[in-house]
Amino acid sequence: MTQDPIDVVIGEAVRARRIEIGVSQNALAKALGLSFQQIQKYELGENRIATSRLIHIARVLQCKITDFIPEDDR
Repeated sequence: MTQDPIDVVIGEAVRARRIEIGVSQNALAKALGLSFQQIQKYELGENRIATSRLIHIARVLQCKITDFIPEDDR
């Protein structure tokens, strides 16, 4: 299965925010009840992030869910 470019952009945004506030992949994974490998897959866009999970990630990373959504290029 090919990665969707939007999943890659969202994963990159999650990673950027996580690094910005100094949260490790392990810490984010623990807060979400996941493995750090799953966080890696999300950040690389290999696994799609469900909306409910994205909301939880935004809460842990203290931002809005819309911070992860790419702007419309139109």
